[in-house]
Amino acid sequence: MGDAYSNQLTRNGHWERVEDLDQFAALGLRTLRYPILWEHVAPESLDRPDWRWADERLARLRELEITPIVGLVHHGSGPRYTSLDQPSFAPGLARYARMVAERYPWVMDYTPVNEPLTTARFSGLYGLWYPHGRDDRTFVRTLLNQLHATWQAMRAIREVNPGARLVQTEDLGQAHGTPALAQQVEFENHRRWLTFDILTGNLTPSHPLWSYLRTHGIEEAELQLFIDEPLPPDVLGINHYATSERYLDERLDLFPGAPALRGLYHPAYADFQALRVEGAPTAGPEALLRTVWERYGLPLAITEAHLGCTREEQMRWLYQLWQVANRLRDSGVDLRGFTVWSLLGAFDWDNLLTQDGASYEPGVFDVRGAEPRPTALHALVQGLAQQGDYDHPVLTAPGWWQRPIRFDWSAKAA
Repeated sequence: MGDAYSNQLTRNGHWERVEDLDQFAALGLRTLRYPILWEHVAPESLDRPDWRWADERLARLRELEITPIVGLVHHGSGPRYTSLDQPSFAPGLARYARMVAERYPWVMDYTPVNEPLTTARFSGLYGLWYPHGRDDRTFVRTLLNQLHATWQAMRAIREVNPGARLVQTEDLGQAHGTPALAQQVEFENHRRWLTFDILTGNLTPSHPLWSYLRTHGIEEAELQLFIDEPLPPDVLGINHYATSERYLDERLDLFPGAPALRGLYHPAYADFQALRVEGAPTAGPEALLRTVWERYGLPLAITEAHLGCTREEQMRWLYQLWQVANRLRDSGVDLRGFTVWSLLGAFDWDNLLTQDGASYEPGVFDVRGAEPRPTALHALVQGLAQQGDYDHPVLTAPGWWQRPIRFDWSAKAA
C-alpha cells in the first residue's frame, strides 16, 4: 500500500497457525490454493531464501492429503529488488519458480502470477497498487512482464517437473454502456481476454488489440514469442465478483458525485458496478463462464467465489455459484473445481487495498477473535464438499443482487 507492504497472512494470523490447515481438511477440501510467495521466501535476495515456513506448511498439506495449487505472486510486485514494470521481474520469478520446483518436486499445480490483467490495471492504469502507473504504456508493460514471467516460470518448473500444470487465474467480467460509449465498451470487452489470448497464442496481428499493444510500447517479438511457443493453461481459473460487470455512461449529470474517467474513445464518463445501476444490462456468471468455455475450449474452474456482505447473503452468493458450476458441468462444460475464496476472509478489499487495516470481511472463518471462528459459511462449505449439497431456508430467498434494493443509480434518461 503506497510504498509499504501489507501482509494478509500476518493480519489474519495464518502466518503463525499451521493448525489452520487441519481445520481446512476437516471441511472436506481436497485442493487448496496456497501462497509460497516470492517476497516471503526471498525478501532480500534469491541467494538467501528462507524455506522454513513453506517447508512446514507444504509438509502438513501432504500429511493431510490436500493438493496445493502453489501461488508465487499474488497481487503484488514481488520483493523490493524488482517490480512489475522492471525487466528483472520475469527472469527473477523464473529463477524463484525453479527453486520452488526443485525443493518440492511433488507439487504439480502452479499459479505463478495471479490475475495478471487485473493486477496490470490496478498497478499500471489506475495507480492504486505499486508501481502506481496511470497510463496505457505502464499498463501494457506490467501486463506483458507478468505474462513473460508466467511463461518463463512454467518453463523453468517443467524442466524440473515435466508434468506440472498451469492454473491461470483471471477476473472475468463484461463491460456494458450507452450507445455513445460503444467503442469504449468494445475495447474493454476485448481487453478482458488479454491474459488468455496472449498465453494461448491467439493475439496475432489480426487481433483487435494488436495495434493498441504495439502503439503503447510492446515489441512485436514479445508477442511473437507466444504465437510461436504458446502456453495454454491446463485450467482457466475464473474469478467472478458482484463488481465484475461494469456499466459505462457519459451522462455525468445522472450520476452526481461520480468520478469522471477518461478512456481511449471518450473524454469523460462514469464507470459503475452494473448490478447497482437500474436499467443496466448484466450477463451473469453462468453466461460469462460459458463464453470462456466456448472461446477457448479449455478446462475451467471457479477460482474465487466471495461476497463481502451479511452471512445470509454470503451463503446465497456461494450457493448460487455452486449451482451455476453444476449446471455448466451437466451441460458438458469441463469445469474442474470450485474455490471458496477466501477461507479466512480478507482485509481491505472493499477499499481495493488502498488502506491498511481499515476493514475486514469474514470468510468461512472469522479471524477477529483469538482463534478462527467458523461462520455460517462453514456448514455450507462442509456440506458441499462432503455431500455435494446443502439445505438451509436462507438459500431459497434471492440475494440482494436479484432484488430492486440493489440499485444505487438509474441509467434511465432524466
